[in-house]
Amino acid sequence: MLKITIKGDEFYDETIEEFLTIGDFSLELEHSLLSVSKWESKHKKPFLSNNQKSPEETLSYIEAMIITPNYPIDTFTRLTRENINDINEYIESSESATTFGQMPERKGRGEVITSELIYYWMLSFNIPFECERWHLNRLFALIRVCNLKNSKPKKMSKGELAQRNRELNAQRRAQLGTSG
Repeated sequence: MLKITIKGDEFYDETIEEFLTIGDFSLELEHSLLSVSKWESKHKKPFLSNNQKSPEETLSYIEAMIITPNYPIDTFTRLTRENINDINEYIESSESATTFGQMPERKGRGEVITSELIYYWMLSFNIPFECERWHLNRLFALIRVCNLKNSKPKKMSKGELAQRNRELNAQRRAQLGTSG
């Protein structure tokens, strides 16, 4: 969860001819499967695509991320560049200690990832639905771990096996100080 502070504002109310001040307030946001699902149901297209999102679609996603129950109507007009940067950093964060090695390049276009597909993956790996509120990148890490742990190990080709044996032999010769 990300908590940002929206700065207060001062404006002139012509009806009472006075300056009024609106104070700072905190906004809590969650980049989660639930947020993606809300956004996709509104826009009827996949959120996790390579297509550029319009400024309106981006603000719509920020709105889908908000978990603060009551917030001012003018929240989006009061977001600062710093607020937007904080939100983007939070979205890009891995939110996990799990790391993965270099993944092989994918051939072809691949599958379009929608919230329903992610829910399917959760069902396939018996991941509880409470995880829909996790940071999306953390949920993806869990899904990847489940996929890796459930898949059969890839067999090494003859060339890869020979290369590994050459490296092991060289390592053993160096440890033992022998020439062969």
